[in-house]
Amino acid sequence: MPPAGARLTGSPAPPRGSRAGRRWVPYALLLPGLAWLAVFFVAPTVQLVATSLYDPSGSLETGYRAAFAVGNYASALADYAPQLGRSFLYAGTATVLALLLAYPLAYTLAFKAGRWRGVLLVLVIAPFFTSFLLRTLAWTTVLADNGWVVDVLRALGVVPEGGRLLATPVAVVTGLTYNFLPFMVLPLYASLERLDHRLVEAAGDLYAGAWTAFRKVTFPLSLPGVVAGTLLTFIPAAGDYINAELLGTPNQYMLGNVIDSSFLVRLDYPEAAALSCVLMVSIVVLVSLYVRRAGTEELV
Repeated sequence: MPPAGARLTGSPAPPRGSRAGRRWVPYALLLPGLAWLAVFFVAPTVQLVATSLYDPSGSLETGYRAAFAVGNYASALADYAPQLGRSFLYAGTATVLALLLAYPLAYTLAFKAGRWRGVLLVLVIAPFFTSFLLRTLAWTTVLADNGWVVDVLRALGVVPEGGRLLATPVAVVTGLTYNFLPFMVLPLYASLERLDHRLVEAAGDLYAGAWTAFRKVTFPLSLPGVVAGTLLTFIPAAGDYINAELLGTPNQYMLGNVIDSSFLVRLDYPEAAALSCVLMVSIVVLVSLYVRRAGTEELV
């Protein structure tokens, strides 16, 4: 018997060239994705940063001159700091509300739904079958001053006589919460569905009550889903402008509304690009701090 690992006499050795070629296969498979990111993410981001440094005295008629105008950032922050703060306030509030609504739903889907799980999952993703714009417009009818929601809240004394919900921060946050709720539910469900039920049973065997088992076992093990869901909700909500445009007034405008107006109405490209960069950098910093604080650095 030949020793273990020895090649039988007469068996041909694999060609060195084919082995080296196989090593390049994974990298070759990455090329289409890398090319896509380079063309549609890296290049536009570089162009955006370059545009943010243009001479602000230019225009579409006279043209913009590259001047490394770092002052664009200072003036943008000075002029639109309230909208930036409002973006993070509304997005953060909507994220917390979405988490409070989504966790019981995801928990039910993972542990209690049984044969109805598939139907409930379809209902969770059903809003994606409708346009984001149409879903937001629908809330203008739901929250209308003469709608049944406002009538019920007035009857309960929650909304005073003559008060309203539409064109208020409540309407904007409600729209953000509703539109991004599925982004919170699905990661939570995926995290809870993978949880080993024997761990919860073991906690019960150690005389832990239902609440203690949830607090000590279920919730900590679902933290990756919580972090993923909050990121998927907060990041797009912070840059959103549709909800504030349709459900609010200029007093509720977020930074996305200012960027939209700067690019498409006032045609002030350096200001719009500077605001876009400020928003991106702010989100990256906040997300990095949050992920480090949550102790799930492997998610980024």
